[in-house]
Amino acid sequence: MKDGTKVDLGAVEAQLRTRRAELARLNEAHEDDRRPVELDQTSTGRLSRMDALQNQAMAVEVERRRELELTRIDAALERLKDGEYGYCITCGEPIALKRLELDPATPVCIECAAQAG
Repeated sequence: MKDGTKVDLGAVEAQLRTRRAELARLNEAHEDDRRPVELDQTSTGRLSRMDALQNQAMAVEVERRRELELTRIDAALERLKDGEYGYCITCGEPIALKRLELDPATPVCIECAAQAG
């Protein structure tokens, strides 16, 4: 790594797998929140339906973000397996340890992230 400190790959893998399991559990637990809203006016008032539609849209967006994080975690686990973890996928330079500690699934160094952002 850039600061000369070694990363405990076993601890990183455990952390990534724990987070992955947590995200999968959350997605499963909130599956009902993403179901289509019934538009039956006899059982629900107009404002209640609007609230239900808004809640459903928010639940769908939260799931999308969780899926994105799961994809990032899977990619980080693959880089661990391939021996490429801790190196920027854009420039190939080592990623700073502090950045990896903040987000173990980060695929790019701070310089490449700044250029992309």
